[in-house]
Amino acid sequence: MRIPIRALLLMSIDALLISAAFFFALWLRFDGRIPSENLTAMFSLLPVVVLLFPVVFYYFRLYHHLWAYASVHELLTIVRAITVAMALFVLMVYLLPSAPRLPRSIYLIGWVLGISLVGSSRLSWRVLREALARTETPGNPILIFGAGDAGAMVVRELQQAAANTTTRVVGFIDDDLRKQGMILHGLPVLGTRQSIPELVAEHQIREIIIAIPSVPGAAIREILAICQEAGVKARILPGMHEIIDGKVSFSKIREVELEDLLRREPVSVDIEEIAGYLHDQTVLVTGAGGSIGSELCRQVARYRPRQLLLLEHSENNLYEIDLELQDRFPGLNIVPLLADVKDQSKLNYLFERYRPSVVFHAAAHKHVPMMEYNPEEAIKNNVIGTWNLAEAADRGGVRTMIFISTDKAVNPTSIMGASKRVAEKVVTSLNLRSRTCFAAVRFGNVLGSNGSVVPRFKRQIARGGPVTVTHPEMQRYFMTIPEAVQLVIQAGAMARGGEVFVLDMGEPVKIVDMARDLIRLSGFKPDEEIEIRITGIRPGEKLFEELLTAEEGTAATCHQRIFTARQSQMVNIFDTLAFQKLNKAVADSCPEKKEIVFLLHELIPTFRPGGKKLTPSGEQKADPA
Repeated sequence: MRIPIRALLLMSIDALLISAAFFFALWLRFDGRIPSENLTAMFSLLPVVVLLFPVVFYYFRLYHHLWAYASVHELLTIVRAITVAMALFVLMVYLLPSAPRLPRSIYLIGWVLGISLVGSSRLSWRVLREALARTETPGNPILIFGAGDAGAMVVRELQQAAANTTTRVVGFIDDDLRKQGMILHGLPVLGTRQSIPELVAEHQIREIIIAIPSVPGAAIREILAICQEAGVKARILPGMHEIIDGKVSFSKIREVELEDLLRREPVSVDIEEIAGYLHDQTVLVTGAGGSIGSELCRQVARYRPRQLLLLEHSENNLYEIDLELQDRFPGLNIVPLLADVKDQSKLNYLFERYRPSVVFHAAAHKHVPMMEYNPEEAIKNNVIGTWNLAEAADRGGVRTMIFISTDKAVNPTSIMGASKRVAEKVVTSLNLRSRTCFAAVRFGNVLGSNGSVVPRFKRQIARGGPVTVTHPEMQRYFMTIPEAVQLVIQAGAMARGGEVFVLDMGEPVKIVDMARDLIRLSGFKPDEEIEIRITGIRPGEKLFEELLTAEEGTAATCHQRIFTARQSQMVNIFDTLAFQKLNKAVADSCPEKKEIVFLLHELIPTFRPGGKKLTPSGEQKADPA
């Protein structure tokens, strides 16, 4: 066996250190006046010490560690190695009659001194390396917010990567008063969040890393406001569920995202507990290439359905999500289906061939202004498409179908919102006569979805502005894509038929406040470096959205943040003359917007197109002040 030169060098050093430990133990035991017989005995035993201890150390792999990164684990290994070596040494001395003897206390003192000397030799290399790194590369001064486990891991990784980073940690900030003045990894806890402006000025801080993965959005908003006032950049450590294998990497410290600024606690759903109804089933997702549909596919795939059917009318979107799922879930039976929910005969064929048992309907036209210009397409896709799918589900014996709705369906002022409200009535009406369990899920705007406000703001900021907001009082409910999808999957488990599930989304957020936050997070000053321009309300928009109609109210469910909207007296929408006329109008021709608006108002009396009432003649009339 060939021993590396580095190991031979360390073995020689250890032999000298252990020998020194024994001689120093004798010196301490006899107060510096060592009897000649003990000194002679020690010299006689020295060859055994020099051979035995390094061999045991090699067995414990002390020469395989990178001591520049030594920690408590390595120190414990040294303790175990010296303990075993000392025990073997004592055993040999007392079992061999001819072996010279030393006072028993020498072995105990030598054990302590051996651990001290060998341990110090290893840890001193790390201390020296870190000291040299701080001296050679001072870097940009930063503070860590959070003197806990996450903060300690960030500092440790930064210190170990000192030669490859341009940052230097000055200390910690923590709101826990018991930690004030304490030291963690050689760095002091300098104050609380109220101390940030003073500390930034005193130490010329360039950046603050928020290392409290579980910190709520409200606290992040307050910390960001303080950082903005102090003129310092802030970044945040990912939540522990985002960190692979539980290991924090400095590269994973990210910019504060808008998801961190939700004015409520994130909704958590125990998906593991409730998603069992998907396992070993054939599951169909429509709109599979969209923001919600693609996330639905990812989460459903985790529960190993027997078959996952991806229904999408966009060839490119279908290609992308199919490719992603094939890579992430090898062996899963995934079937990409290029089809349109407006094609009733194709839907009937697919349901007859694949026999899905669970359907998530995420396909929809969703852009409010676009549907104002193309109202017949909103009806064809959102209403008739939903009807086609629901009828196919009924005929195909589907167990559960969940329809994804929107808060814009409540007291709608837009064609899109009204079409989704009618679609809700389609699935709840069909539930009255079908063995399939039909239910709807109603939620607000989804952060970061395709075509949503956040990507548009980011593009505008990247161009240098202006950031356009339609009205200073415009406000919306927001949720994250994972929250939305968890709600949809939860609804599938809770549904008994005919429900409209609603999420408690906290307080609505002003769009102009969101724009200012995003500008600050991008490193600019709103209204100074990046202009915010008010452009006026677009067709079909209203200043605020609602989650319930006046007559609905809510009923509790088994999840504290999910409710069902109490439905007023159920009317079968298929029996209404207005629905029959609407279906015939879009099927036979391209009707005028005025005709579609009138028929929608007949079906949804609370529909106020453009925020105005309709007269019996179909004309729009402004509400009296």
